[in-house]
Amino acid sequence: LGREILSIALPAAMALTADPIASLVDTAFIGQLGPVELAAVGVSIALFNQASRIAIFPLVSVTTSFVAEEDTLSGASSQVEENGCLEAATPPDAETKEFLPQKNLVAESFDIVKDVEQKRRHLPSASSALFFGGILGLIQAILLISAAKPLLNFMGVTSDSPMLHPAQQYLKLRSLGAPAVLLSLAMQGVFRGFKDTTTPLYATVAGDATNIALDPLFIFVFRMGVNGAAIAHVISQYLISAILLWSLMKQVDLIPPSIKHLQFDRFLKNGFLLLMRVIAVTFCVTLAASLAARHGSTSMAAFQVCLQVWLAVSLLADGLAVAGQAILAGAFANKDYEKATATASRVLQVFFLKTCFFSMSINVARK
Repeated sequence: LGREILSIALPAAMALTADPIASLVDTAFIGQLGPVELAAVGVSIALFNQASRIAIFPLVSVTTSFVAEEDTLSGASSQVEENGCLEAATPPDAETKEFLPQKNLVAESFDIVKDVEQKRRHLPSASSALFFGGILGLIQAILLISAAKPLLNFMGVTSDSPMLHPAQQYLKLRSLGAPAVLLSLAMQGVFRGFKDTTTPLYATVAGDATNIALDPLFIFVFRMGVNGAAIAHVISQYLISAILLWSLMKQVDLIPPSIKHLQFDRFLKNGFLLLMRVIAVTFCVTLAASLAARHGSTSMAAFQVCLQVWLAVSLLADGLAVAGQAILAGAFANKDYEKATATASRVLQVFFLKTCFFSMSINVARK
């Protein structure tokens, strides 16, 4: 059990921390433009992340649980069908013909099993997750682009502030990547349900490496400033989505037979409760960013640096949550309550130790 948790948690934690680390590099590049640009980008990122988290956490969490449950149940059904195919390939009087060649029947049985193994899975929860991810991403992009200025004013960036123009430009350009962000995270939820956190890790690293490589090119070589940073980030997000979609299409049939197979009610019912939780949790961060912006560009720039450091460290613990959720969903689907209890206990123990270690590390580094 410990190895299973580690095999899921470690790649998940690395993938979760890759984006904040890339954001730290973004912050370093943008910081060379000046404190006004850094503060402007900080406000825009805080606003964009707040809008994204409202949809991301419910979508990813619900998708992980539903896919893990369906994958476990479909795996059990496939095993039953496979056993039935093998039994059907053996004639009732096989004992009287054990010395006669049965090449055709054996070959046919193996062909049936091979077709079962190679057949792509159809999981309604996976199709539903991508549908919701795409729709929510488009809605987020439209809202942030059309209401960029009033939202920034609400965050404390006044109309006469030097931060307004670069913040507005950055927010509008980065919002173009909102559909890719929501789609990629929905697909990450599907892979987590499969207990595969390695594929999202590879895709995330490829996208973030592209972002880091394009940042100096767009910001300094092409002299695009904060616009270049936003464009580089958007390109990286669409690259991540393309890699995940290509990998997922090889495993899952993403086109549902009909719209009735999409699990609208199930996603909305469970996602609403998580949505309320996310709004409550992220409200404090958004309020802090708004208050920092009201104190000027220097305070906002310092807040942005500290926030990115905190996110990069705190997300390391979320890998355990991913592992626990995927294993628990499969255990409950199999009605293996003993494994579910053991998984919950082990995850809580390791999580407590990791949080203590990270708290002490931050305090030591601060001094």
